[in-house]
Formats: sequence, structure tokens, C-alpha cells
Amino acid sequence: MSTRPFAIVTGASTGIGLELAKLAAGDGHDLLIAADEPAIETAAAMLRRHGTEITAVEADLATPEGVDKLLAAAGGRPVDVLMANAGRGLGHGFLDQDFAEVRHVVDTNITGTLYLIQKVAGAMRARDAGRILITGSIAGFMPGSFQAVYNGTKAFLNSFSFALRDELKDSQVTVTCLMPGPTETQFFERAHMLDTPVGEGKKDDPAMVAKSGYDAMKSGDGDVAAGLKNKIQSAVANVLPSGVLAGMHRKMAEPNDGA
Repeated sequence: MSTRPFAIVTGASTGIGLELAKLAAGDGHDLLIAADEPAIETAAAMLRRHGTEITAVEADLATPEGVDKLLAAAGGRPVDVLMANAGRGLGHGFLDQDFAEVRHVVDTNITGTLYLIQKVAGAMRARDAGRILITGSIAGFMPGSFQAVYNGTKAFLNSFSFALRDELKDSQVTVTCLMPGPTETQFFERAHMLDTPVGEGKKDDPAMVAKSGYDAMKSGDGDVAAGLKNKIQSAVANVLPSGVLAGMHRKMAEPNDGA
């Protein structure tokens, strides 16, 4: 059996998750990576070039069954690092959204993430060792007009990460929240947001975002907002009234046709 450290990375087929997996593999970790699409196998093939053991699981992490499938693939191996990055977005007005899609966002971003973290972090606490990185978002600081459900889920994760961190403060298990801004990934296409100002605008490099989160996790920091612009935006969001923030978000996320 390998003596290398072992990391689980979710949402690792593309974007920030894939970049996080690259960093962990380059750092000498064996990896268990997961996503809800076949591209996870392509990602695994690329990551094996680092010379570590890579296991890929295609599973819907919005469901307990999908999370259980992922955990079963770990084979009982102690997890040194958990990077809970899987997430879904959904644009347009809440009343115009399909509720099945709404629920999938909530179940992916919150329910499945919490279930996975509880299972893995419980074992970490028992061993008194481990690092957890949760991908929240600076969107969690703003009422998300035309992205209301997504922003709400990220507000939950931002808050949850600090609460769990405090609960574990007397242990050697650390919890870090990565809070990206708009990033150049498939997120906006999947969220039906290509027809919005934020979908059409300049975005951050996912490799930069992942590196800031990975470094913060290794340092045991509580949180990191990736990039100066996002640090400023998160600071501003803490002082402006919610109504003003909602109006600001509308200007970014309302579809160009006003729908």
C-alpha cells in the first residue's frame, strides 16, 4: 500500500477542482477525484503523469448514493486532505427556474457537500489530523439577484466553514474556505449565464484561484478571497446594505434580454 498522503478532490474534471488536483498530485498526494461527468477519466489520465496513484469516480455528489460511491472508492484509506469543490450554479430569475434544477444546485452545493465533510472530517478528528478546503464564493456575501439560489448556497458554505473551523479549533484538523470570484471555467455555461454581463466579462484564471486556496489550506488559514479585486469586493460587501448589494448583483447577473 502507498505511503504517500491521500487527498480527495470533488468537482475535479475541469476548472478550479482540476487545478486543485494538479497541485495536490504535484505535491506528492495520491488522489481520489470525482465529478458527475465522464471527463473525470480524462482528468485522471492527465494527473497520472505526476507519478502518484489516481482513482477517478463518476458520481452525482448531489445524492447520498453518489457520496457513498465516492467514499467506497477510498477503501477505508485515511484521508489527509479533503477539497470539497463540487458545485453547481443557476442563473435567471428564481420564479423562471425549473425547480428540479434549483434542487440540484442546493443538493450539490450544500447537502452532498455536508454529507461528505461529516464522513471524512469525523475520521480526521478521530485521528487528530487533516486539512479541509471548502470552495465557497465571494457571491456568498451578496444577495444574488438573478442567481439567488446559488448565492444563498455559497453564503451557507462560507458560514458553515467558519463554524466547523471553530468546532475543530482544539484539534489538528484545519478548515479553510476558498472564496473565488468569477473564474474562467465551464460554470457560466452550465448555469445558463453566458447571456449576462458577468458571463461575458473578464474572469480569473482557475490555476491562480486554486493556488491561492491550496496555499491557504496548507498554511491552515481560515479563508482566502482569490485576487485583489475579489478581496476588495468582499470587504465592500461587508459594509453596504443588502438592498444595495442586490441591485449591484442584478447589474452583473441579469440576462441581457432582461428575462
